[in-house]
Amino acid sequence: MQRHECRERPDWQTRAAEFGFTFHTMYGEPYWDESVYYEFSLQQVEDHIEDPTEELHRMCLAAVDEVVSSESLMEKFQIPDAHRDLIRHSWLRKDPSLYSRMDLAYNGSGPAKLYENNADTPTSLYETGFWQWLWLEDKINSGDLPKQADQYNSLQEKLIERFREIRQPRLDSVLHFACAKDTDEDRGTVQYLQDCASEAGIRNKFTYVEDIGHGVGDVFTDIDSEQIRWMFKLYPWEFMLREDFGDLLQKSAVSWLEPPWKALVSNKAILPLLWKMFPGHPNLLPSYFEEDMPSSGLSRYVRKPIFAREGANVSIHVDGQQIEASEGPYGEEGFIYQEYCPLPRFAGNHTLIGSWLINDRPAGMSVREDSSQITQDLSRFVPHIILDN
Repeated sequence: MQRHECRERPDWQTRAAEFGFTFHTMYGEPYWDESVYYEFSLQQVEDHIEDPTEELHRMCLAAVDEVVSSESLMEKFQIPDAHRDLIRHSWLRKDPSLYSRMDLAYNGSGPAKLYENNADTPTSLYETGFWQWLWLEDKINSGDLPKQADQYNSLQEKLIERFREIRQPRLDSVLHFACAKDTDEDRGTVQYLQDCASEAGIRNKFTYVEDIGHGVGDVFTDIDSEQIRWMFKLYPWEFMLREDFGDLLQKSAVSWLEPPWKALVSNKAILPLLWKMFPGHPNLLPSYFEEDMPSSGLSRYVRKPIFAREGANVSIHVDGQQIEASEGPYGEEGFIYQEYCPLPRFAGNHTLIGSWLINDRPAGMSVREDSSQITQDLSRFVPHIILDN
């Protein structure tokens, strides 16, 4: 695993405009950064990223099976009483899933360590599945990279294939897509998913979350008063379960992507449960609920909200001192504690690996950099290659 500086494509901003990549710069700061790239060997990708991702995913599914049969675990996961059956029945029905992203600490050797599982509303999908692949093709065609350079990236083809699979029982249904207003990155992610769904032959329609209404009877409707029967929402389940319309979720008969059971996989409470179920696993970090911290023996740890996005409200503690923290609106439902495992540093940058799955299959990788140890929404996305000399 090496970090290389490289020339930017002279026309990349024009290309970004052409392909609808409107959020490459956010709040005046670069989000997409192609002045550098990371190089991996095929063995590093296959043995240290891909295979552990598949195993960790199976472990997470085993953990969900534990939670849905335990009221005490549902309580620890902060699932409201009124919606536990919604989640339980979703799991028992085997409601289909689309995608997820695991965040891993990996320095090029030794086992990757799971930080968390973004299994409900992961972003940076477009950048991973399409834009960094286009960068690779352009750099090979210009001679800046060798012809044998490859990328761990089958994300787009697996997305389209997965949409075709879940389309089969719903050949005539419209798939609604939704995200919140004033979120350029979320809207870009949803537009990319719409394009993939269209490629798979699925009729689809977009609506903002804020424009979803309660129609006549126990139904959700879009801004045109059309009933919603099938929806992908880039909007967290922990929000939905606490909204004013939450009571309608079980009555409306909407088929959701991601399904309600993903509220358990994306929940940080799954981390201490995984450690309890699979103690000492090489890809896990010791993690604990708050009440178990006194007996944990951890003196170096990261405090994470059970519900959070984009690294918000995370703090790092070493030997009784808080050494770094991020702000945000989360934490009311409680925190978990995870052993402190610093991200590797390359040229002063803290580097995080995002390992993607489409349904149950590993499908690609993203790399994020930040001067901070806490990866957040503006942390830079940089491309990668696979090269075996």
